[in-house]
Amino acid sequence: MPNEDQDNEHAEGATPVPRRRRLAVPVIAAAVALVIGAVGGASAVKMMRPTPEMAPLTPVAISAMPASSLVTIKGKVAEIYGNKFVLQDESGKALVETGRAGEGGALVTQDEAVTVQGRFDDGFVHASYLVRQDGRTEALRPPKGPPHRRFADFDHRP
Repeated sequence: MPNEDQDNEHAEGATPVPRRRRLAVPVIAAAVALVIGAVGGASAVKMMRPTPEMAPLTPVAISAMPASSLVTIKGKVAEIYGNKFVLQDESGKALVETGRAGEGGALVTQDEAVTVQGRFDDGFVHASYLVRQDGRTEALRPPKGPPHRRFADFDHRP
């Protein structure tokens, strides 16, 4: 059986191509495709990753909290319900959810002045940070984006 390289050398008008050169082109093309894919994938992951956010440090009035946003509110603890408590200022009251850090109701005491940073959504504040009157700050959970909503909730948005 004749060798393919010999056939190429003897064909009319065909220039001889060494076997190494024929294999190098697909290998280089595959390597370039892998690099482009890796760079594109890394860029897509970076763009899709949520950016870390901090709540604004200037407290807002409870009655003026914008829906589905990061907020800082300041007031006195009016009532405690397990891992939730009611924070009251001159303008109104807000229910603050503290997650696992507040289980047992021992995180805050009644009539304690605190500042809460978190996300106001669905009628209550999901607290991320609790700042006590003496300046101590407690991280209650890592900051994250708004919670995922059910499909039916999108029908009733303004």
